[in-house]
Amino acid sequence: MATTVHEPPRNIENLDPSRLKNTGNGGGWRNLVPEADNLHSVQAYAPPPSSTAIWVVVAAISMTFAALTSALIVRRGGAVDWRHFTLPSILYVNTLVLLLSSVTLEIARRRVAAFMRGPKSGQENPARWLNATLALGLFFLAGQYLAWRQLSAQGLYLATNPSSSFFYVFTAAHGLHLLGGLAGLMRVIHKLNRRTLRRTTLDATARYWHFMDILWVYLLLLLWMKL
Repeated sequence: MATTVHEPPRNIENLDPSRLKNTGNGGGWRNLVPEADNLHSVQAYAPPPSSTAIWVVVAAISMTFAALTSALIVRRGGAVDWRHFTLPSILYVNTLVLLLSSVTLEIARRRVAAFMRGPKSGQENPARWLNATLALGLFFLAGQYLAWRQLSAQGLYLATNPSSSFFYVFTAAHGLHLLGGLAGLMRVIHKLNRRTLRRTTLDATARYWHFMDILWVYLLLLLWMKL
């Protein structure tokens, strides 16, 4: 009597490497997923936790600043004590600094993959570009502090006027979230120097940092138009 033996389903770990394809996300570095002909393996694939978490964080921050924007518009619309003032000029310098930090971070991100595969003779460590991004981020925060000092020199403090209150709240909230990005950059640099950095960690940090840049440009335009 013949016996039929069913082949057990294979998981991703047992797949033949020849049947894997590159997803194309920045080069062949830990981005292999199974071909679509193995449905079990395809269904088992899921985005890395760091990638999912960063989008959750971005969504939460976006909703927070959307609520603050709504509060500013409502408060200004019904205010008779609203005082307009000129934004400190250092804010425009800060904007250029923060945009430049995104450029240096993107340069670092593109060079890390080749470095992690094994540095070649004469190849520079991309950590220098990450350190440049970190320094520019700190310079931005220093510029924000100078902006607050300029306003206080004009007699504009947190409780002076509703307009100055919103300025301090918006810029301080953005600065606090930027500190989180700086902490992420330091973690990336530490892991890169120990050669334990994962691409998903770097990509998540880069997405957060670029989001901070976009958010700041939005805030600057909002403050310029409403204050």
